Amino acid sequence: MKVRIGISLGPAAVPAVFGDAVDRIEELGVDSLWLSEMVFGSLVEPFAGMAYALSRTSRLKVGTGVAVLPGRHPVLVAKQLASLAGLAPGRSLFDVPPGRRAAVFDESLRLIRLLLTQEHASFRGEFFTVDGAHIGPLPAKPLDIWLGGSAPGALRRVGRLADGWLGSFLVPEEARAARETIQTAAATAGREVEADHFGISLAVASGGGVPADLATAIRQRRPGSDPAALVPADWAAAKRMIEQYIVGGISKFVVRPAAPPASLDDFLNDFSRELMPLQT
Repeated sequence: MKVRIGISLGPAAVPAVFGDAVDRIEELGVDSLWLSEMVFGSLVEPFAGMAYALSRTSRLKVGTGVAVLPGRHPVLVAKQLASLAGLAPGRSLFDVPPGRRAAVFDESLRLIRLLLTQEHASFRGEFFTVDGAHIGPLPAKPLDIWLGGSAPGALRRVGRLADGWLGSFLVPEEARAARETIQTAAATAGREVEADHFGISLAVASGGGVPADLATAIRQRRPGSDPAALVPADWAAAKRMIEQYIVGGISKFVVRPAAPPASLDDFLNDFSRELMPLQT
């Protein structure tokens, strides 16, 4: 099982510092950079950010930690992914946390998969209809599509439709149980999610405890939970938590700052020194 630890810039993924951060991440040899979609805010748009990061690096892999699929037309998403795969083969990942409109989400995902695997695709569904759609050269290697979410329905969707799972705000034992639920759903659907395609997005605090706004968001998402059990207080705690996740069969990690770091370069250097040695 290959352990890989990528990074998200979190609230620091803004245009003013994005280019320098990408260069430093590539220099440090970080496995992957993950971007989140936040339309109302200053964060770099994920597809534009992925293209920009790929254009100025030669090894770094990129992916979306959050992309709201029901808000995008699946043909456009497939075209964007195929373009990224052609421009930087083997370095593009796509993670789509489930939204409220489950039926639209499922149909969109099936259509994207079809467009990325057939030269000319026809599809008639409840929400989308395409006839002989062609998005250009197909990716030389099939793209892995990972989903997020932790509700039972979301986990079963991963088993039915996805290539991997990226969860968040789960303690190691909960992540292990989620992995088992996904694997059971996949077996029921007659398919398999590879053993090393299970991951966790992990916010790391800088030693001052969980930031108040993040703690509030966690309590709203998980009433009665202890934010301190879900957000490591420092790098040593993050290392211990990742080791516990690995024991539970989780091997892919996206680490992000819990709050805008005082020094982004210090955050990247600490990440490289403390966590990258855990990779196998």
